[in-house]
Amino acid sequence: MKNLENTPKIYVGTYGQYNDGSLFGKWFDLSDYSDSQAFYKDCYEYHRNEFLPELMFQDWEYIPDFLISECSLHEDTFKYFELTDEMGEERAEAFEIYCSSIVSWPSNGNDLHETLQGFEESYQGCFSGPKDSEIEFAYHYIEDMGMLSDVPELLQRYFDYEAYARDLFLDGYSQYEGHVFMD
Repeated sequence: MKNLENTPKIYVGTYGQYNDGSLFGKWFDLSDYSDSQAFYKDCYEYHRNEFLPELMFQDWEYIPDFLISECSLHEDTFKYFELTDEMGEERAEAFEIYCSSIVSWPSNGNDLHETLQGFEESYQGCFSGPKDSEIEFAYHYIEDMGMLSDVPELLQRYFDYEAYARDLFLDGYSQYEGHVFMD
C-alpha cells in the first residue's frame, strides 16, 4: 500500500451530516493503518462531534469495488493490500481481475488464502506483445510443451497458431486485458 501514486484512500462522512445537506468528511489514507480496527477507530474519532455516527464512504480511490461499499469495508481489505503489495504490479492487476471477474471473491464465500491459491494455479501470465494476446499465449504454450519440436523446421511455418489459439480459448483458458487464466 506504500505506492504513493496509487495509495488507497476513502472519503469518510456520515449519513447524519449527509441527510442534513453536508458533505463534511475527511480523506483517510489506508496506508496509514495496519488493520480495519485502527481505521474505524480514527473515523469514529474524527466524527466524534456526532452521537453514534453512522459512517458513509462517499468516495474512494484505488480500492477494488469488491472490497468496499458506501457503508462498509470488507474485513480482509488490509490483508488483500498486504498480499498485492508483495506481488509485482502486473500480478497484482491479474489478481484483482481474478477476484472480480473470474471467482467473484469475496462474495463467493472463499477466504483470501484459498482465493490466492486458486489464482496461483490458474494464472498463466500476461501476454501483450505485438500479436493478439491469445495468439501470443498459443506461441508460448506450444513452445513450452515442445509440441512442434519433432516437426521439421520447413513444416513448422505452416502451423496455424491462430486456429490453435482459438481452440485453446474455446475450452480451457480465458483472457482478460492480456492476462491469461486456466479455467
